[in-house]
Amino acid sequence: MMSEIIKTDVVIVGAGPVGLFAVFELGLLDIRAHLIDILPRAGGQCTELYPEKPIYDIPGFPIVSGQQLVDNLMKQIEPFHPAFHFNEQVEGLEVLGAPGAPLFRVRTGGGDIFECKVVIVAAGGGSFQPKKPPIAGIDAYEGSSVFYAVRKMESMRGKRILIVGGGDSALDWTLNLHPVAERITLLHRRDDFRAAPHSVNAMRGLVAAGKMDLAIGQVMTLKGEGGVLTHASVRGADNAMRDIGCDVMMPFFGLTMKLGPIADWGLNLHENLVPADTEKFETSTPGVFAVGDINTYPGKLKLILSGFHEAALAAQKAHRYVYPDKKLTFQYTTSSTSLQKKLGVA
Repeated sequence: MMSEIIKTDVVIVGAGPVGLFAVFELGLLDIRAHLIDILPRAGGQCTELYPEKPIYDIPGFPIVSGQQLVDNLMKQIEPFHPAFHFNEQVEGLEVLGAPGAPLFRVRTGGGDIFECKVVIVAAGGGSFQPKKPPIAGIDAYEGSSVFYAVRKMESMRGKRILIVGGGDSALDWTLNLHPVAERITLLHRRDDFRAAPHSVNAMRGLVAAGKMDLAIGQVMTLKGEGGVLTHASVRGADNAMRDIGCDVMMPFFGLTMKLGPIADWGLNLHENLVPADTEKFETSTPGVFAVGDINTYPGKLKLILSGFHEAALAAQKAHRYVYPDKKLTFQYTTSSTSLQKKLGVA
């Protein structure tokens, strides 16, 4: 039996920060939205991988954590009452309408069916999972002593932490966890880092002051019992083996992105990304937009800030599809009484 069709103006695929801000921009234009996300909650990578990681480039916030940003966005969109569908993956997109008056049917793996005039793909890089280091027996320690993300920094208090990697995530967490850890050791296969220079300089300052350790080499085996880690056996640049005592190991080797069924939507993919124009961030399919890390265009910067800009322009064009007979007059939220009423501040 066919599921009851859920009708809405816009379906947003992905409930990360950019998808959430798209709700706000659409709501200002009286456009209803449903969001579908494969994760169990809103926030995307900010919530799942970096809830306590500080973010420094959100305008108006000198520093805000990933979870705080998501919480603020959720509060910001409350007046528009978006509908969320979590633990669901979009499996199919069917084009029903003509290019000038698009109509889409969106299906999820859980059997939900949506009809909408606009689809906004805000799926980040698709579904993601951390890249695991090739260490035999590592599975036995995952979730108890080996972690690929930090959900609560306080859970790391007083522990000997071994962080493995040389990129921004490894350096950021080295610096952020240093105040709560008993001892931090950063391990990288070479004394050359891909992280931001100021982070590398801060790390080297701590090493020089004797407040943390830096080791060059690779983890070969883990030692411990019952999922409780005690040591990591490391091969150094000179091929000599040494043990590094640790209660927790955190490998940061990047993420594996999987675009999933979106790859079959006929959106003229380029290197697993969705090309979009820079006027309205529409894809090759009229009525389907791509915002955030999922899209690509000349000069693209993978910043949350850029995704917010893209969502704002996509909403303006979406209005033409949702209300084809209604003229859109751009208004500032600071000067429009009607917009202020929508936000509950007038």
